[in-house]
Amino acid sequence: MNLPMVAGTLRFPDRVRLPLAFDVPSLLADVTALQADDWIAHFVTQNYAGDWSVVPLRAPAGETHPIRMIYSDPSATEWVDTPWLDRAPALRHAIALFDCPVTVARLMRLAPGSCIHEHSDHDLMAETGVARVHVPITTNPGVTFVLNGTPVAMRPGEAWYLRLADPHSVRNEGSSDRVHLVLDLHVNAWLERLLASS
Repeated sequence: MNLPMVAGTLRFPDRVRLPLAFDVPSLLADVTALQADDWIAHFVTQNYAGDWSVVPLRAPAGETHPIRMIYSDPSATEWVDTPWLDRAPALRHAIALFDCPVTVARLMRLAPGSCIHEHSDHDLMAETGVARVHVPITTNPGVTFVLNGTPVAMRPGEAWYLRLADPHSVRNEGSSDRVHLVLDLHVNAWLERLLASS
C-alpha cells in the first residue's frame, strides 16, 4: 500500500477492502432495469475519453436538474433519495448497510474502450471526514483501476474504500460495461472502526 502525504497525518491505507459483501445478482437486476436515457454523461469531460455515465441515487436536497444531481456538492448540508433509487430495491438495501451518513450515491458506468484520465479528487480522504467507497456490480478482466501507480483489483460484490485525493485512473479495455455503486460517506465511529479493522 502506498501512503503519500496528502494532508496532515494519514491513518488509513490508500485502499481498504471493507468486510462487507453484497448480492450481485440483485444489484445487477436493478442496473439492468434502467433505461438507456437514465444514464447521464459525466459533466467533467476533461477527465475522461469515451463513455462515462452516471445515475444519481442520492443527491443534494432541492436539486432537480440531472447534472446537478450527480454533482457531489461539498457545500450541501442535506441529501435525499432520488426517483431512480425508488425503483431500485437492492441498491436501496445496499446503501442502508452503511451505518454512517451517506451523502451522494451514484451508479457509475464506464463503457468498453473508455478511460478516466489520471486525476485527484482533493476532498476525498477519510482523514478529512469524507470517504468514497466503490461497490463493483459488473466488471471484466480488461478493467484496470490504478491508484498511486498500483492497480486495485476489485471484484463484484466487494466494497472498497479508496483514498481518491491521491492520483488515480481507470481504463476499460474489455468488451462489457464496468458499473460500480459509488458512495460518499461522512466518517463516523462505525466507519472508522470498519476502516481500522480491515
